[in-house]
Amino acid sequence: MQTDIGSGSAIASSATPAVAAPATAAIGAMAAPSATKVPDPVGELVDRVDDPQPVVSIPRNPELVLPAMPANNLWDRIRRGFAMPDLETPLAENRTRWYASQGEYIDRMAQRSRRYLFHIVEEIERRGMPTELALLPFVESAFQPEAISTAKAAGLWQFIPSTGKDYDLAQNVWHDERRDVIESTRAALDYLQNLYEMFGDWQLALAAYNWGEGAVSRAIEKNRRAGKPTGYTSLRMPKETAYYVPKLQAIKNIVSEPERWGVALPRIDDAPYFVAVPKTRDIDVDTAARLAEMEAADFRALNPAFNRPVIVGAAGVKLLLPADKVDAFHANLAAWEATGQPLASWTTYAMAPSDTLASVAKRAGISEQQLREANRVPPRYRLATGSTILIPRDETMDGDIPAESLEARFALVPEQSNLRKVTYRVRRGDTLHAVARRWKVDEKDIIVWNHLTAPTLFAGQRLELTVPAPKGRGAKTRVAKTRTGKATAAAPAKSSSTKSAAKPAPRASKSSPVRVSVTR
Repeated sequence: MQTDIGSGSAIASSATPAVAAPATAAIGAMAAPSATKVPDPVGELVDRVDDPQPVVSIPRNPELVLPAMPANNLWDRIRRGFAMPDLETPLAENRTRWYASQGEYIDRMAQRSRRYLFHIVEEIERRGMPTELALLPFVESAFQPEAISTAKAAGLWQFIPSTGKDYDLAQNVWHDERRDVIESTRAALDYLQNLYEMFGDWQLALAAYNWGEGAVSRAIEKNRRAGKPTGYTSLRMPKETAYYVPKLQAIKNIVSEPERWGVALPRIDDAPYFVAVPKTRDIDVDTAARLAEMEAADFRALNPAFNRPVIVGAAGVKLLLPADKVDAFHANLAAWEATGQPLASWTTYAMAPSDTLASVAKRAGISEQQLREANRVPPRYRLATGSTILIPRDETMDGDIPAESLEARFALVPEQSNLRKVTYRVRRGDTLHAVARRWKVDEKDIIVWNHLTAPTLFAGQRLELTVPAPKGRGAKTRVAKTRTGKATAAAPAKSSSTKSAAKPAPRASKSSPVRVSVTR
C-alpha cells in the first residue's frame, strides 16, 4: 500500500506540475502560518495568553523507506519448485523425526551440498521437473560424490555399472563418469524422466530408481491380478525400498519447515558454485589444485571422477573450479607454462609377462606402495600381463598420454590362487581389529578395500574382504542372499551342509547403496 502511494506521489509531481504546485503551497502555509500572517494586535495578545500549541510539520518531499529485501537463497528456490504429492504415512513421519534429531548429520550433508545443489536445481528446472528431486542425493549418497556401495553403485546419484552404461556414463581406467558431477546429474535426470513416463507417478518412479523398474512393474502386476490397488502405498516391497521414498519426504519436510523441526539449514546462495574449464593437456590432479589455489581435497570434491593422479587431456575432460578461483587458475597456469615445466609427472606403461609391480617400481625409482596407490592396486592383488599402468615421467618424455591409452586394459588378479572375495556384514559390537583377526587379514587392507575414511564400523555395514579360500570340501562358508543377489558371508564356518545360490539381479535394476563410508 505504501509503495502505491509513493508511486502515485511521484507521478503527480512530475506529470501535473500546475496542480501540484498550489497544493504544495497550501501545505507550506499550514506548516508555517507566519509566512502569510497579516498584522493583528488583538490576535497577537490572544496568542500570548493562550498556551502555545504544537506545530506539526509536513515534509515537502516525503521519502518512502522500504525494508531491505533478503538476498537470494537456494533453499527458497527449491521450496517454490516442490510439485510432488506429499507422502503422508507413519513411516514418513518417523523418518522426518529421525532426521530432525540428527542435527549434525543434516548440517554435514547440507554443507557438502553447497558445491552441487545450484547446478542440480538449474538442470531440474530446465527440464520442468519437481525440485524435490534435487534432494535425492541426500538419501542416495549424503552428497558424497565418491561414495561407493558394496553393490558397486557410485557417485552422488549412486549408479551401478550396468545402469551407468545404459545412460552413457563412461567407465574406464582414467575416468568414471558415474562420479562426475555434471554427467551423473544428466544421466540421473534422464533415468528419472524415463521412469516417470513409464509409471506416470513420481512415487512409483522413485521406488523404481531404488528397486528397479522391472521389480516395480512386477509388483504392480501382482496387485492388479489380485484385484488390489496398484499405487505406491499398496505395493509390497523390500524394507530398503519401503524406507526410500519416506526418507526423501522427510528431507522435503525439513527443507519446507526447518523451524518447525528445529533444524538450522546453512545458507546456500542461489548462484553458480563452480565453472567448467576445458583442459586439453595432461595435468596432475595435485598440480591443478595448486594452480587453482585450492586444497587437494576440495578440488577432488568437485572433480571426483578422475581415477588416477593425472588427468588425461586426450579425454577432452573439463575441470570444475569454484567460480571465484577461475581467474587465479588461468593466471597461475600461464605463469607455470612460461617456465617450460610439464604439468603432468606421469606417463603410461604396459606390463610385460616378466614384470611385477616391485620390479617396475624399482626401475621407475619409486616404492611398490607408491606405484600401487597411483594405480589403485589393492593389497593381495597383482596386475595381469598387458595391463596399462602409470609410471613417473622422466625428462626424456615430452608427449602427453596418447588417446589410444583411454581404452587401456587393466586387469587385477589375486597374488595367490587360493584367495577369494567375500562380503561380510558387520554385527553389533564388531570392531575393525576383530573383523581383521577373524578373517586373518590386515586392518589396513580392509580400509583400502572398502575406501573407509575412519576405522569405526557400524552394525549392518557390509565389508568386502579378500581372504584365503577354505581348504577341503567340508570347509564351507555360510552365505545369505542379499537384495542385490550377492552372496554375503556371515562368518567363517567350520562346516555347513547347504549354500544358497545367488540369484542374479535384473539387468536394469538400480539398487540404493549400503554405504561403507562411516563419515556420513
